[in-house]
Amino acid sequence: MLPLKDDVPSSSVPFVTIALIGLNAAVFLYQVSLGMDADPRAARAAQAFVAEFGMVPCRLTGACPVADQFPHPVVTMFTSMFLHGGLFHVGGNMLYLWIFGDNVEDTLGHGRFAVFYVLSGVAAALAQTLVNPQSSLPMIGASGAVSGVLGAYLVLFPYARVLVLFIFGFFVRAVYVPAMIVLGFWIVVQFLNGVITFSASAAGGAETGGTAWFAHIGGFLAGIALLFLVRPRRSGRL
Repeated sequence: MLPLKDDVPSSSVPFVTIALIGLNAAVFLYQVSLGMDADPRAARAAQAFVAEFGMVPCRLTGACPVADQFPHPVVTMFTSMFLHGGLFHVGGNMLYLWIFGDNVEDTLGHGRFAVFYVLSGVAAALAQTLVNPQSSLPMIGASGAVSGVLGAYLVLFPYARVLVLFIFGFFVRAVYVPAMIVLGFWIVVQFLNGVITFSASAAGGAETGGTAWFAHIGGFLAGIALLFLVRPRRSGRL
């Protein structure tokens, strides 16, 4: 179920949403450029960039066997939001941000939305760290912050309609579905995958890479909570 657009018009230009998409795209292009050279050192440079600026839970908790303080672990909670693991990773995150971010920004105002987005990303990083505090794998991506946007959108526009693309084998069809169903289905999938991953990790005892499901869940819940903290009491915009 791939969302394409919603039916909620914006009354203002989503400057912050556009800037975030541009910044994420620019950082991703820089990441790609680091590994484009045929020299094996180029691939190592790209990996080192992610390891350095990605958010590593054990660095944040001090559980890493070797302390690496550059950049400071707290700083990586912010830098990790702009790193991605591939074209589909950044493309999917930016698609969701583009569809749902403009309306949340329109409601909160540009300044409040920028603060909201960053705090949602930080909450997502903390949620993932809480679940796996000894992990040495870098967490990257805007997914946590975007999940906060989805949580806020669900509260603000539960009856909005979202045009989604259904693909079942050779059957492809675009239909409008209530946002409550689209985003409700999304968070249920995150939760189920999170439980499965956590159970498998606990049973096997081995650390594996993949999707940071609890960052998505934490960001989503943080977005709902933050909405009530940063939403203007009146209809004015920043």
